[in-house]
Amino acid sequence: MRSFRIVLLAGALTAVTGVGALAAGSGGGGGGMSMPSASAPSYDPAAEYAKAVAAIQAKDYKTAARSAQRVTDAAPKSVDGWKLLGVAQAGSENWKGARKAYERAIKLSPDDLPSRAGLGLALANLKDPKAQEQLDWLKAKASDCNVGCDAGTLHALTGQVEKAMTGGAATTGQPSAALERGSLLFSAAGDQAYVQAVSLINEKRYDEALAELAAARAAFGPHPDILTYQGYTWRKKGQFDRAEGYYKQALSIAPDHRGATEYYGELEVERGDTAGAKQMLAKLDRICAYGCAEAEELRRWIDAGHEPGL
Repeated sequence: MRSFRIVLLAGALTAVTGVGALAAGSGGGGGGMSMPSASAPSYDPAAEYAKAVAAIQAKDYKTAARSAQRVTDAAPKSVDGWKLLGVAQAGSENWKGARKAYERAIKLSPDDLPSRAGLGLALANLKDPKAQEQLDWLKAKASDCNVGCDAGTLHALTGQVEKAMTGGAATTGQPSAALERGSLLFSAAGDQAYVQAVSLINEKRYDEALAELAAARAAFGPHPDILTYQGYTWRKKGQFDRAEGYYKQALSIAPDHRGATEYYGELEVERGDTAGAKQMLAKLDRICAYGCAEAEELRRWIDAGHEPGL
């Protein structure tokens, strides 16, 4: 199997929080030579996500809600975008907006703890008895919390929902610290998770890599490099439909993303769809006017009819 292409460079960047980090180039990510915190193009969903995170840090929840809404408009399948919008709406005490955002997040990821807690808080503040359903769900998770479960966060989230339902001061003026902490990571932690994910992919530890990619995505939102790596990892686990979904998300955000285009083409080869793979190759040949590694790699795949070297 061809090794996963990535080159690590020593370099500094200014992230949303002003924290320096290593820069990394993701061959799989498609031509970038920086971490997701530095490489997102302007006015794309990842950039709007970063603006929303910065606004939440500054407790400017109305600004955060505007940017988070742009994220969900551009990337409606981004569970992290909906969670971000939920936090922002809760901070503005727009509980109806928070409820809607968290309902969308749960539809995409039914077992997401912060989304369940956020919905419970929104429903409690709306005096909706359905808040009890979310509290019961959280308590059931807490009772079944085992190795790998974040018991502290789960306990804090459950307590916040319970307090809101019993008339305690829930999240007046801002979302609970536990909810915000459970929903978001910031750029330094995200960069670390991103680098760790690539290392784990190289070691074929795909389940662990997916967990790190999820952490990176929580920091950066729907960044095409991260989505591409998620697609790659699911593909290596043999879940082609799920992989395709991530490639499509990456390409909907960055239509000329070389890594996503190449890997989508490789997926088509593995499916036996040579015509589909050739369409991806033709796109790469158009994008890479003077040639690029992604186009040459996909060409080898098509010529071999499977992964080269097998």
